[in-house]
Amino acid sequence: MSKELYVGNLPYETNEGDLQRLFTVAGTVTSVHIITDPETGESKGCAYVRMATAEDAREAIEALDEALVGDRVITVSVARPQKQPQKRPGGYKGKSRPGGRSRPGR
Repeated sequence: MSKELYVGNLPYETNEGDLQRLFTVAGTVTSVHIITDPETGESKGCAYVRMATAEDAREAIEALDEALVGDRVITVSVARPQKQPQKRPGGYKGKSRPGGRSRPGR
């Protein structure tokens, strides 16, 4: 089992320290990362928590999935690997060239 967990449906005011304290009940937390909007910096209501061992991760899922945090029932699950974007041939990734015109002579 992975040691990285996805935590969803968090109250927007939850901070990394809150999650660190919450997940410590299940074992050793090595890192916490709250997902934020890049423009506003505000929480998107989800986070990734890395536990020290697979056993700690399993304990966290069992203890905290569907737990009430603030006024929300959170979800805790094994984080899925991030999908790698597919590379397409050409420099414009399937889009037309800037200006919508092709090069002369082609």
